[in-house]
Amino acid sequence: MKKLLLFAFILASIFCSAQEITVAAASDLQFAFQDVAARFQKETNHPVKLTFGSSGNFFSQIQNGAPFDVYFSADIDYPKRLEAAGLAEPGTLYQYATGKIVLWAPSGSKVDVSKGLEALLDSNVSKIAIANPEHAPYGRAAVAAMKQENIYDKVSSKLVLGENISQTASLVASGGADVGIIALSLAVAPSVKNKGQYAEVPTDAYPAIEQAAVILKSSQNKDIARQFMAYIKTPAMQTILRGYGFSVSAASK
Repeated sequence: MKKLLLFAFILASIFCSAQEITVAAASDLQFAFQDVAARFQKETNHPVKLTFGSSGNFFSQIQNGAPFDVYFSADIDYPKRLEAAGLAEPGTLYQYATGKIVLWAPSGSKVDVSKGLEALLDSNVSKIAIANPEHAPYGRAAVAAMKQENIYDKVSSKLVLGENISQTASLVASGGADVGIIALSLAVAPSVKNKGQYAEVPTDAYPAIEQAAVILKSSQNKDIARQFMAYIKTPAMQTILRGYGFSVSAASK
């Protein structure tokens, strides 16, 4: 009997130690979080299921009961609204970083991105990819920057919209657009940085892309979700975020 109880305890321990959490993350985190999640699983034995998409779409899904444990948004407003609606675990709102946008063109392109957004007026540019500003924070930042530079009205007919910032980058890489305004975190990713060239858009040209996360009230794995949130705050993980071009905000230190 004792052996059976011991065996049952061991099985339960193994099951609990491998408990998985599901993370809804903005597409600008696609490469950074693959690295973070792999390290977290190696150190804790807890798998992390990552789902990437637009922050606005995730916000709507969570309002409708999507079973995520943690939500990492590219726009701090969405987590704040979830908190106000009682859908976020109290006290877990965390501003983890500030994102940046860049003008990006594939290698060999005739578009001179070093000119900044003025390059969008080049005769070689017939299609410009941005994320859909209706639900993607990076798309809203792109529109704001173009308006700040007084070129939006001149190029708006050339815009093609990606569902999220990752799809926006893919549109340019696949030839669906001549140039795009994408997240710096994607432009510097190892699998992308050698496929194109980029120039940062001055941060004073668009509202700060303040990014935040919350643990969801509906999570069935709050303890592990808290572990993951704490892990993101460690110096090593902040270094990874900086390496992908994010500014770690004062609230993250």
